[in-house]
Amino acid sequence: MEIDDLKGLIELLRDTDITELQIEKDGNKVKIRREKRLSSIELSRPVVAHEKPAVEPIEDTQRLITVTSPIVGTFYRSSSPETEPFVQTGASVKKGQVLCIIEAMKLMNEIESEVEGVIVRILVENGHSVEYGEPLFLIEPV
Repeated sequence: MEIDDLKGLIELLRDTDITELQIEKDGNKVKIRREKRLSSIELSRPVVAHEKPAVEPIEDTQRLITVTSPIVGTFYRSSSPETEPFVQTGASVKKGQVLCIIEAMKLMNEIESEVEGVIVRILVENGHSVEYGEPLFLIEPV
């Protein structure tokens, strides 16, 4: 296979949606692969910037334990839209009790309480994206 033949194959790939081509000719094998680049992105629903809810000041914040997100993902207060939230503000929680779920890459990760106490505040709205280390809950230990 000559260089001009290879150049022709590369041109063929450039002008099509084909991302990989493998040819065998005269005992020579050639495999050409390219990454598919997006020239535009279509969204099925509008993207809306969400403001973080205002957090009211709490008197004795030094006593409170902040539960933070261990991963980047989507915050869910319950296991499905039809079920009750795992916890509510004012609820007592035990160590190891599930507080929420964070979906990351199609995996549902249960976030458990590391302390026994009372939920003072839920800092994230259901269905919102969270970052690594972002505060999720404030718990007053007992």
